[in-house]
Amino acid sequence: MSIPEDWVKDKLSSTDAGHDWWHAVRVRNNAVKIAEKEGGNLKIIETAALIHDLIDDKFFETDNALKQIEVKLKSLSYSEEEIKHIINIITSMSFSKELEGSSFDSPEFRVVQDADRLDAIGAIGIARAFSYGGHKKRAFYDPAVPIDEPVSKEQYRKSTAPTINHFYEKLLKLRNMMKTTTGKEMAQERHIFMEKFLEQFFKEWR
Repeated sequence: MSIPEDWVKDKLSSTDAGHDWWHAVRVRNNAVKIAEKEGGNLKIIETAALIHDLIDDKFFETDNALKQIEVKLKSLSYSEEEIKHIINIITSMSFSKELEGSSFDSPEFRVVQDADRLDAIGAIGIARAFSYGGHKKRAFYDPAVPIDEPVSKEQYRKSTAPTINHFYEKLLKLRNMMKTTTGKEMAQERHIFMEKFLEQFFKEWR
């Protein structure tokens, strides 16, 4: 039995619009599309894609959330090996984790991580960035705040810079961080769209 969608939807009801149930659905859809070409265990991929934000410490207490996930997966007859693999994926796939130097890897991990990163760029990525910025009461842009590119997990997580800065801190980097050929191909159009958006944004700002 696969993870119940209603259970995931209920868990994500307390998040912002950029990390909600529809984000999980888009990530799953991206992941399935990538897996069609790249391969991988679809049960692992779809489960990890749907639940990946249930441990996001912006919204949840991670250790407790992991325990709940493990109990839920066991109740659905996921094997110990499947549970371990899924937990390794969702605890290793974040941008900040990569800055820290995560060493976990698998074909399923690469598919799910690319799928999540695709939803962070392009038109939806722009919408998500400003949604979260509003959630955190951050300015769109402030010329007085320099755009610093984070070099560590701590720097990235502590940033309170305006939303436009986030494009340079993270979003514009993601195209070149994709790990599957299909993910790289899908990221190209979205990356170009963000570049055009920023060009227009600064043109209007000036």
